[in-house]
Amino acid sequence: MIQEGKYRPLYDHLSGQRLDEVSLSLAEIERLLGDSLPASARRTRGWWSNRGRGSLQAAAWMDAGYQVHEVDLAAGKVIFRRLQRRYEVQRIGDTVIWNGDLVRALRDHMGVSQVQLAEELGVRQQTVSEW
Repeated sequence: MIQEGKYRPLYDHLSGQRLDEVSLSLAEIERLLGDSLPASARRTRGWWSNRGRGSLQAAAWMDAGYQVHEVDLAAGKVIFRRLQRRYEVQRIGDTVIWNGDLVRALRDHMGVSQVQLAEELGVRQQTVSEW
């Protein structure tokens, strides 16, 4: 989960939402943060990417259960949509047939990266990625 820091108020706000979609202006986000967004947040869509690691701002909305669905920099608006992952488990008898979606579901459930799952299983990260 996101630690204390600049983007914690955004996490707190989104965590308290019951809506599947939340629209916020950049000004509203700045009011939540009590601070200005970096200039790159107003200039580049990449700042709003839903990357899982190395991005404190993305951790805020993703840990709250949302992802950025749409960014309109000209209008200064961001739409967050609730993550809704659905997985279908296939079986042959009592044996679960694993696929990439189920491996991702397992990682999400455990809260681990591909690297961390690979270390836990004693395989290479590339192996987990190929699954």
